[in-house]
Amino acid sequence: DGFVFLTDRVKDMIVSGGENVYPAEIENALSLHPAIADIAVIGVPDDRWGETVKAVVVKADGADVTPEEIMAFARERLAGFKCPRSIDFIDVLPRNPSGKLLKRELREPYWKDRERNIN
Repeated sequence: DGFVFLTDRVKDMIVSGGENVYPAEIENALSLHPAIADIAVIGVPDDRWGETVKAVVVKADGADVTPEEIMAFARERLAGFKCPRSIDFIDVLPRNPSGKLLKRELREPYWKDRERNIN
């Protein structure tokens, strides 16, 4: 009918309280933590800020790290508004056959049943 519907973000950017947050910057900073084998950063809905930062972490083999430790590590390296407000642990991050991270699959449970603007 002449309409185009976007089902994922055009840009991989989180807008939290009017601030632009680039997930790659956070992923690069947190990937330096020795207990993190792999990481993805996504925006999740927040009634006050619009979106907040969530890190989805694959722990390194044998690592025993808490969300609080990762958040403290982030606070030492990033501006406060860029720091994850929550951390989830996962065994493996979803990727397509060419290895590209499928953030859409990580975001989907949080944004399901919500109207969402795509920036």
